Amino acid sequence: MERKSGVLMPIASLPSRFGIGCFDQAAYDFVDRLAEAGQSYWQILPMGPTGYGDSPYQSFSTFAGNPYFISLSAFVSAGFLTERECMESAEGMSDHFVRYDIIYQRRFRLLRKAFDNSRIETDPAYNEFAKENADWLNDYALFMAIKDSKKGISYLEWEDAIRLRDPEAMVSYRNKLMNDVAFYQFLQFEFSTQWNALKKYANEHGVEIIGDIPIYVAMDSADTWAHPELFQLDKKGRPTHVAGCPPDAFSEDGQLWGNPLYAWDKHRETGYEWWISRIRHVYNWYDIVRVDHFRGFDEYYAVPYGEKTARNGEWKPGPGLDLFRAARRELGEFRVIAEDLGFLTDSVREMLDSSGFPGMKVLQFAFDPREDNDYLPHNYGRNSVVYTGTHDNETTLTWWRHLPAENKNMAMRYLGASRFSSAKKLTWRLIELAEASVSDTCIIPMQDLLCLGDSARINTPSTIGHNWLWRMKPNAFSPKLVTRLHSMTRLYGRSPES
Repeated sequence: MERKSGVLMPIASLPSRFGIGCFDQAAYDFVDRLAEAGQSYWQILPMGPTGYGDSPYQSFSTFAGNPYFISLSAFVSAGFLTERECMESAEGMSDHFVRYDIIYQRRFRLLRKAFDNSRIETDPAYNEFAKENADWLNDYALFMAIKDSKKGISYLEWEDAIRLRDPEAMVSYRNKLMNDVAFYQFLQFEFSTQWNALKKYANEHGVEIIGDIPIYVAMDSADTWAHPELFQLDKKGRPTHVAGCPPDAFSEDGQLWGNPLYAWDKHRETGYEWWISRIRHVYNWYDIVRVDHFRGFDEYYAVPYGEKTARNGEWKPGPGLDLFRAARRELGEFRVIAEDLGFLTDSVREMLDSSGFPGMKVLQFAFDPREDNDYLPHNYGRNSVVYTGTHDNETTLTWWRHLPAENKNMAMRYLGASRFSSAKKLTWRLIELAEASVSDTCIIPMQDLLCLGDSARINTPSTIGHNWLWRMKPNAFSPKLVTRLHSMTRLYGRSPES
């Protein structure tokens, strides 16, 4: 691979006009800044529709796109909405963080109005989209329509007939909710159309998209409802085991994620048909895919359903590389970044080596004076992706302020410095260390480029209520920052013109 670099920036964090980042002019401007700065990649987080907790890793569908990302400005241009309607819907919003409470209350009413004004059923492109994506779109649209009709409760609480997909109940609900189903199909058509245009623009300007595929789907999702046979559910459609991770030094109870676990034997019997369909779909969205929780394909941690903590789980074998070999036979070669963070066993390391996929190196994990570790740059191989931090970490500026003195002393020795006059200077020194490393790919979170503190943190794992909120201020990606990033990217041979 060539030496390249990019920026990690969630779609929701763009400085768009109506309360949350979307596929509007701010997104195109961001692509322009990346290209001017010599960046080759824009890494984003999962784009699925979010529910309780607003996490992109807990989506109502692994195939659908988040309606919040649809540009309202595009609907104004198309005559579906007025500027005034959009402005009124954004009252009380902030330029600094996403107000999901306000968006949840107002956005779908506005999107519904756009749908009513669109006469979309007369658009041949819409009808072709609905036909080509029927394998997932029909179930997703019906799932969301039913959920709305039941005031948003989990599908596990629906009456047995529709929860277990009785054929008569399916026909009844589809007929009764026909207009609502069409509304959700309309949203996915608009999402796809707008995203494809933005991705095409990015690619034409030398910027490729790195997307993210969560290993698990949400329990309350169209995926689980439509394909119960592919998950560890009992005959009544209830989960027998759920996902999590065991107790460790950071969590004495472990982490109880609650996602349904895959019935890997069934996936193997079908030749991994559902997974291959999922992988094919994400490569329609992205150029490169970061596979979340890569370890889970080697072994996964299963917690009995109903447990209050993850203490009583056990490790079970996953499909290993068998899944990826099947996908390659069907789809050909595809580019992957393996999220291999955390405790790794020898079997996981062997699986990663055999796959040929680059793993992740995070500088915030490097400076432990008790041991030499894989995150110190002198231990990197070229086939790797280096980050200062990820969406699950503190910003580097805040991390440095919280770092124990002995870790700071080691970092100082490694960086050849006796002191830094500010945490901002240290942040940029670590950015430079990442750019200078031997790793073929370097990705820097936008918050680190802006030297922002804890208020800009994207996510604190195992917490809810204050995550996925940060928004970049308009014009923060300034000409001065573009010039500085471009200069460093050229110096270390990562820009297209290097």
